[in-house]
Amino acid sequence: MAYDEDLANSIREIVQGEPGLTEKRMFGGLAFLINGNMAVSASGQGGMLLRVDPADTPTLIGRPEASRFEMRGREMDGWLRIDATELAAKRQLESWVARGVRYARSLPAK
Repeated sequence: MAYDEDLANSIREIVQGEPGLTEKRMFGGLAFLINGNMAVSASGQGGMLLRVDPADTPTLIGRPEASRFEMRGREMDGWLRIDATELAAKRQLESWVARGVRYARSLPAK
């Protein structure tokens, strides 16, 4: 499945102008990186892949639109999948993207 180009464009509109921003194809989607650290991605599996503080994962997965990202059968703290049906409201999308950007910005540049 290809990533949702409309979602990618919406994310792009939100993050444009962020210092250190780059785009890169990753995990079958289009990722937006801050200083080399992935913040958010329009996922090739649908919805959005988001990088967050691992300590926040237990709280965030309590929200109905969020679940842990799974790689090779292993759920990973600090990586969330956000259901696309919950991203229709611009306010929600902006909130999630801001969280990913904030966390990526807190990491050392690569």
